Amino acid sequence: MDIAQPSNENKKPNYSAAGYVKVLAPGTVANLVCGFDILGMCLNEPNDLMEVKLLKEKKVIIHSADGYPLPSDPAQNTAGAPLIEMINELDSPTGFEVTIHKRIKPGSGIGSSAASAAGAVVAANHLVGNVFSNKDLVRFAMFGEKVASGVKHADNVAPCIFGGITLIRSIHPLDIISIPSPDLFVTIVHPQIEVRTKDARQILRKEVLLKDAIRQWGNIAGLVAAFMQNDLDLIGRSLEDVIIEPVRSILIPGFDEVKMKCKEAGALGGGISGSGPSLFMLSRDEATAKKVQTVMQEIYNQIGLEYHTYVTTINKTGVKIIAE
Repeated sequence: MDIAQPSNENKKPNYSAAGYVKVLAPGTVANLVCGFDILGMCLNEPNDLMEVKLLKEKKVIIHSADGYPLPSDPAQNTAGAPLIEMINELDSPTGFEVTIHKRIKPGSGIGSSAASAAGAVVAANHLVGNVFSNKDLVRFAMFGEKVASGVKHADNVAPCIFGGITLIRSIHPLDIISIPSPDLFVTIVHPQIEVRTKDARQILRKEVLLKDAIRQWGNIAGLVAAFMQNDLDLIGRSLEDVIIEPVRSILIPGFDEVKMKCKEAGALGGGISGSGPSLFMLSRDEATAKKVQTVMQEIYNQIGLEYHTYVTTINKTGVKIIAE
């Protein structure tokens, strides 16, 4: 079953005179603890840098700017596969040459594949005169997520394209709701191990107890209501996952200690970012977010595991065009 049906008529490009665009494609936090595959949040840091050139022939070329081993076959590349789908819906011989500066490490849990997919389609859409809607761009970008994980999901690509916090009510048909984003700070630690999304999905239980499902539904509804009402205490109470996190957390060294001590340091709450291994915590202010960062650093220093940390905020605009 297709995710969303394209229109019967292909789009007529209105080509950009520049024929070139550079974009920042942001990282994202998927799930937001309790909202597996349906909630996502866009970040101001980190970002991939992507350069896209317009071609007047039906092809996609992929380059890695920094030597990072990216698949050169566009059909097997998270940026290339969405562009192939876009090209098939354009009423003119059109192609794109993409150069990716990969700053969001694949397998980090902060939306590396989504950044490539979303950045590519936003840039390409700009070059053909913005003939596609954001919803169309999400539909295309999901083909990149399928390359990465074997499953089309939108909880990373939707916030990356729309900005802020998004709810994926349905993918059959595609239904995306933007949720008001509170002015919170986000602290992220990325332990330098890789957890592949495909592997993290395979260990999940296929069935859940009704009592667990009811508790999870309550947390999802509470979190969405809390964002809409800017109720920070309710955000903290709702950041609980009784289904996915207990299984996936075993893949992440120091998870329980990080979560407990970060909340003791004043964080509202948080958990696994996407499929991990990155962990995120939400805080009311920058001072608290930096305390949380120190806690994360101390724990991973004691464990002896290399890591990267970020203190950032919620990106309310998504992929950003920075030059053309």
